[in-house]
Amino acid sequence: MAMPSKPDPRPEEETVRYEIKDGVAWVYFNRPDKRNCMSPKLNRQMGRVLDELEFRDDVQVLVLTGEGPSWSAGMDLLEYFRMSEQEGLHATRRSQREAYSWWERLRWYEKATIGMINGWCFGGAYGPLFGCDLAFASDDAQFGLSEINWAILPGGGASKVAAELMPFRKAMYHAMMGENLTGKQAAEWGLVNESLPADKLKERVTEVANVLKKKDTHALRATKWAVRRVREMTYENAEDYLIRAQEALNDFGGWETRREATKQFLDDKTFKPGLGAFDKSKLQGD
Repeated sequence: MAMPSKPDPRPEEETVRYEIKDGVAWVYFNRPDKRNCMSPKLNRQMGRVLDELEFRDDVQVLVLTGEGPSWSAGMDLLEYFRMSEQEGLHATRRSQREAYSWWERLRWYEKATIGMINGWCFGGAYGPLFGCDLAFASDDAQFGLSEINWAILPGGGASKVAAELMPFRKAMYHAMMGENLTGKQAAEWGLVNESLPADKLKERVTEVANVLKKKDTHALRATKWAVRRVREMTYENAEDYLIRAQEALNDFGGWETRREATKQFLDDKTFKPGLGAFDKSKLQGD
């Protein structure tokens, strides 16, 4: 006879781990024996980790991935759902707030973010998936909205993520049928940028991170926020917002940066905008 599931005894601070290497923070969901499903402990710890890394000078890019063979299997059914529900509505609301708050932080993070989807990505994991600016998956990863199979709807933003990232008919099929997608299908349907063989995944993510590191940090932040904001604006509102956003960017060294980039293009002839980023290291001596 199978024994009932028990709460994970792992200390809260061990539910997430990270390492910083060459300007990239590699952040890992760290409950591999639980397919990295998100418990209240993990959600609280992820909030702390994001706080610790956001303004560090030695971090230009954050990569979110999973320890072991999964990215995240979604919300922890025992600790996030059952135990919170048994405690009462206040505990359910608290658990929701702890999860949604770090997903929101990730959406508007100061640094560029990449999701490296190395395995299972289910249900609630679509929240942080959408929170990442870019996403790359292994071909054998599994993406699923399995909620319909156990009589709930894809909540916690998951339905919104599917509707935002996928064509309408694909999103509807994905949510209603409860069938999984491979990494390749996820790329074809718009959930991720690319899908690669598992042994090439980290190499490709590192390559992308190295390109992002060369961009002006303030311009990169303004750009990623702009793309998210304008999705829900009319064209005229977006046009005005982008003008104001550039004006704000100028206060973060934008004029000096633009002058240096223009000089490298027009005068030094060492840079072509269509072929790569200008050399921002030349600004450090100013």
